[in-house]
Amino acid sequence: MKIKVRLNNLRTAPRKVRQVADLVRGKKVLEAQSILLFTVNKSARPVLKLLNSAVASAKHDLHIDDSNLFISEITVDEGPKLKRWHPMSRGRAYPIIKRSSHVALTLSEKEQKVDKGVVDLKDMPKKAEPKKSPIKKSPKVKTKKVKN
Repeated sequence: MKIKVRLNNLRTAPRKVRQVADLVRGKKVLEAQSILLFTVNKSARPVLKLLNSAVASAKHDLHIDDSNLFISEITVDEGPKLKRWHPMSRGRAYPIIKRSSHVALTLSEKEQKVDKGVVDLKDMPKKAEPKKSPIKKSPKVKTKKVKN
């Protein structure tokens, strides 16, 4: 089952948000939350809030345990730009472009592969080791030749 959530019009440039998204792409949810919690970046906090929202909706709506979830896809797209002007001397004006981002996050559940034809060696019970024979071999005794 896939859980999709979106964050629209985040007032941070997409280039900066993509740095944070690359840190958590493909990670388990618990690992990604700890990474985002300690990341020193302005855009880490909204991405963490988005991830927590996705986990909460997976728990509440679909009754999925968060230990089985991982981030299968996270994309950062460009949102609308705010165009402003900065006045300069002698009547000039320089443009200021304030960029925004759209973040889309998809959580997936780890699939439990059950193949009836394949047997995992870890699941097999250990065989009893053969008992050693009770007859002990006598140790070899080294003798030295003595000169007369």
